[in-house]
Amino acid sequence: MKYGIAIFPGKELQDIANSFRKRYDPKYALIPPHITLVREFQASNEEIEDVSKKLNTIAGHFHSIPIKVTKVSSFKPVSNVVYLKVEQNSDLEALHKELISSLDVTSEHPFVPHITLGQNLSSDEHLDLYSNLRMQTFNHEEITDRFHLLYELENGSWTVLETFRFGKEK
Repeated sequence: MKYGIAIFPGKELQDIANSFRKRYDPKYALIPPHITLVREFQASNEEIEDVSKKLNTIAGHFHSIPIKVTKVSSFKPVSNVVYLKVEQNSDLEALHKELISSLDVTSEHPFVPHITLGQNLSSDEHLDLYSNLRMQTFNHEEITDRFHLLYELENGSWTVLETFRFGKEK
């Protein structure tokens, strides 16, 4: 089965993202706006029990993590994806690194924390969306205290299998 690990932002940021995703993201109905920590990976039912134990331990190593969005960016020319750029911070980077190393999964791309607004766009759609949004100022900050282990259903949608709350006190 396919699994992934993500942070779901608060309602305000999800509403902002969904206002664009409805039109520009074909995966809009399959998963809420999220920050991917670990891309999809395969695991059996037995393996996922071990993964869950590791994730619980990792969650205990961290306290709340700040999420700050100030602008829109794009992965072009690699792909026609427009996204809200989540500013990198040491806690977010450390969480990602610990997840990748503990689960022994590979990452084909550098970690760029983001919330997708549009993907699989034509060149014209990409230019239109990106040109309009990069002129706007985004100023959103929140604190997250958890991450989620997700699994993919047969219809391609993703749902939460387990939630892990950060446990480290400041």
